[in-house]
Amino acid sequence: MTDQVVEWPSDLREIRTELTRFMMSYKFATDEMMTKVNILKEEFSAIHDYSPIEHVSHRLKSPEGILKKANRKGYPLDLEGIRENIQDIAGIRITCSFISDTYRVLEMLTGQRDITVLQVKDYIKSPKPNGYKSLHLIAAIPVFMSDRVQPVTVEVQIRTVAMDFWASLEHKIFYKYDGAVPTALVGELKQAADVANRLDIDMERLHDQVVSLGEASEPVTPREARPAQHGADGVAPFPLPRSLLEAFLAKEA
Repeated sequence: MTDQVVEWPSDLREIRTELTRFMMSYKFATDEMMTKVNILKEEFSAIHDYSPIEHVSHRLKSPEGILKKANRKGYPLDLEGIRENIQDIAGIRITCSFISDTYRVLEMLTGQRDITVLQVKDYIKSPKPNGYKSLHLIAAIPVFMSDRVQPVTVEVQIRTVAMDFWASLEHKIFYKYDGAVPTALVGELKQAADVANRLDIDMERLHDQVVSLGEASEPVTPREARPAQHGADGVAPFPLPRSLLEAFLAKEA
């Protein structure tokens, strides 16, 4: 028995090629945004005392999921209609320690020249009725394909650890009940959201107090003499030997 090569009709081949390009463009946009976020995270870890970014994750809607949403929302079932109307095909989630960090990360991302900000929704200052809090950024990223530059939208969600824990639990509950969550449970979820918000506020207040006490009582240590900041793998990022720093100082003198 010999393997048979399936010959696609020319119109089906074109459709298959365009669908592949469509999905790849969103994957590349996700990769590009992940690179931007990871650069910020690594830079802060290496240079500053801490990074405002705790964790980063991403996801890409499946073609089936995209078509289901387009059909449910009544959007045109063509690639341009889907591209124009569905803005969360590519998604990035950034988790931060404190509320102020979420705004700091949002400012850093929206300040990059190759990111076109399409929409910002502040669900931290104006939470959803169920208690959901997060910053939502819809941005267009230029993706350089072989024959075109395609602007692709990416949804970025920025939230604290407490907000993320609550949102994950709320999602699981709504999935389990298929959206028909008992009223009593909805009320408890709202109360839990309020508790998470109080925790965020209290933890940031305590953090600010600790930082203030440290600045007032500890002598300033030259950066080259400080212990190296270590990454997740325990390896100091770009360790600089003292001799190299002294050489640069001598050159400046």
